[in-house]
Amino acid sequence: MDLLFSIFSFFVDWDLKSLLLFVVVFIITADLVKNRRPVGFPPGPRALPIVGNIFTWDQSRPHEKLMELARTYGDVFSLRFGQKWSVVLNGFDTIKEALLTKGDSMVDRPKLALQEEVTGGLGIIISNGDIWKQQRRFALSTLKYFGFGKTSLEHVILDEFRHCAEEFRGYKGKKPVNPHLIINNAVSNIICHLVFGHRFEYGDEKFRKLMLLFDKALQIEASIWAQLYNSFPLLMRLLPGPHQTLKQIWGDVKSFIREELNQHKENWDSTERRDYIDCYLQEIQTNKGQEGNTFDEENLIMCVLDLFVAGSETTSTTLRWSFLYMAKYPEIQENVQAEIDRVIGQSKQPSMEDRANLPYTDAVIHEILRMGNIAPLALPHSTNKEVQLGGYTIPKGILIVPNLASVLFDKKEWETPLEFNPGHFLNEEGKFEKRAAFIPFSAGKRLCLGENLARVELFLFFTSFMQHFTFSMPAGVEAVMDYRAGITLAPKPYEICVKPR
Repeated sequence: MDLLFSIFSFFVDWDLKSLLLFVVVFIITADLVKNRRPVGFPPGPRALPIVGNIFTWDQSRPHEKLMELARTYGDVFSLRFGQKWSVVLNGFDTIKEALLTKGDSMVDRPKLALQEEVTGGLGIIISNGDIWKQQRRFALSTLKYFGFGKTSLEHVILDEFRHCAEEFRGYKGKKPVNPHLIINNAVSNIICHLVFGHRFEYGDEKFRKLMLLFDKALQIEASIWAQLYNSFPLLMRLLPGPHQTLKQIWGDVKSFIREELNQHKENWDSTERRDYIDCYLQEIQTNKGQEGNTFDEENLIMCVLDLFVAGSETTSTTLRWSFLYMAKYPEIQENVQAEIDRVIGQSKQPSMEDRANLPYTDAVIHEILRMGNIAPLALPHSTNKEVQLGGYTIPKGILIVPNLASVLFDKKEWETPLEFNPGHFLNEEGKFEKRAAFIPFSAGKRLCLGENLARVELFLFFTSFMQHFTFSMPAGVEAVMDYRAGITLAPKPYEICVKPR
């Protein structure tokens, strides 16, 4: 009896193993057949079953890894994340063709599970179709009304610099300071002025916490956890991890914005236009009941969140890079200060009119943007119809990753691509000259919403800092130019000496 039971158990056990083996082989085979590269599709590295190229991606240096792959597979190549194909674009000619010449075919954003859960398809940055068109048009016209291209905004920025300078002077040039939160607060206060109608003090703990949440969220957004969520949303929704933290962070940020919105509604007067929220509330009332209306409070909250990301993160990160570069290259810092002293002096406040007379300073700002490489992969696009690119056929619905870093460091476009060289933006007469390959804010119809604001802020803040302070590393410490990867590339945390001139 025992012998018969043993034999029966052996066959049952073997059948279970066989079944399991069959299921595994079937799943792998079905995955390979289903996810074969389409005819005419760009080449790329071999993808693993089920997960694709998720582990090909290097989250600590994504743009560098993609440039390495381009040397093997060409400027247009493909990667698979889970069950979804994506195409990576490298090089100036390729990205220009994709985003400018054929930009209408790639103007959409992909529908990614994590972003969809956070945004609901609302706002300006991730939205598509009528929502995107209406919200972007309204945002640009409203922000222009409140100062884009006007001297009134210059006064707001310069007044904020005064508050920021007082913070730095408190260290008396002797004690090193981590400029992260101070700079983030200063730059964020500009968008706060435009959106909320007021600024936040540097000691405001609630606002400091909000800025730290932003920083953490942008790191998680670019991590493997976000990729896994977007590839396997049904599974990842059930699992703990940083992806759950990310959803909580954006929930907290939206709650903060909702509080500001509720305060506005308490004393809102439809005849007043104090800030973006006032204008948006008026727009909600005007469009109520109209067909195709996309204006409501949920969209307002997402638009404000998007404006914060577009209008503050890139500028504050660039300024943090600027301090490091000036400390690393003191001779360049001296040249900038000498030009500012000669053209403006140390008592007069700078203005945007001075930029034409400060070609070297302008060149340095542009070189900081190039070398800082703030948003190396921009934000992903998606094809809305089949398109021919680089000799390949890219079907509708494919995620497009423009590797801007491949343009900013392209040896075909820059004399010394890996060196900090303001001469890249100066002609033989020493006049400022912008390069076509300078695209740190991306290009085409999805060009960064905050570019114009960023350019004004960077010039006025940087020029004011150089006018009033000298930056240097603490004794015995060298400037570390390594970055911390995320949606934006930020310098690793550092302390710096800020000495009043």
